[in-house]
Amino acid sequence: MKTSQERGTALNANPADQLRLLDLHGLDVRLAQLAHKRRTLPELAEAEKVDRRLADLRDVLVAAQTAEGDIAREQKKAEADVEQVVNRATRDRQMLASGRGSAKDLENIQHELETLARRQSDLEDVVLEVMERREAAQTRVAEMTVQRDEAQTRRDEVTAALAAAAGQIDRDITAVSAERETTSGVIPEDLLALYERIRKDNSVGAAAIRQRRCDGCRLELDISEVNAIKAAAPDQIVRHDSCGSILVRVPESGI
Repeated sequence: MKTSQERGTALNANPADQLRLLDLHGLDVRLAQLAHKRRTLPELAEAEKVDRRLADLRDVLVAAQTAEGDIAREQKKAEADVEQVVNRATRDRQMLASGRGSAKDLENIQHELETLARRQSDLEDVVLEVMERREAAQTRVAEMTVQRDEAQTRRDEVTAALAAAAGQIDRDITAVSAERETTSGVIPEDLLALYERIRKDNSVGAAAIRQRRCDGCRLELDISEVNAIKAAAPDQIVRHDSCGSILVRVPESGI
């Protein structure tokens, strides 16, 4: 167990100021807890989960829309093929009705009309098959759109919940930070600087001694450490060799 003089800091501090370090440490612990709570809000995990689902649904929807578009173009072409055959058959019927041409020409036109009728029937079957596939594709697009919209609604709900939860924590952090500023403002600068330096390196700048145990690392002080603390003047800064924290003597120290 070394005093501040033995560590080369040559620093003494009023016992009341040493006790204020415990208040400061308590506020630092609270700030760390709030920061951890903000990083681990359940709404963050839920938002990440919903975002993954939303991204997947958007990809599936785009694929479904693309497929429906391809089938729509296929249907348009099939219908154009039918229209072309119908128009040709119409012209043939008009020529046949006019009676113009030789008997051989009229016979050929009649054969062509029969061929066109079979062709039209085959093409109309193709149109029906394409229309059925397009209807299924449109149903798929509609279903995925509903799921995408539902996921977006859920994301909006999670966003609102996250904003509310994070906002409350941010307000708590602001309040605790203001209290910390007030507390640190009445601690002597040299003592505060030592505390901050230790906290930066060790995370625990000051710890109370309770029942001969360091509150910082929870280790029990051995007899030589206890004797060194007993021998130190009340205003001497003593630090724990194990964790480096400033050890603050309190009524419950047991020393």
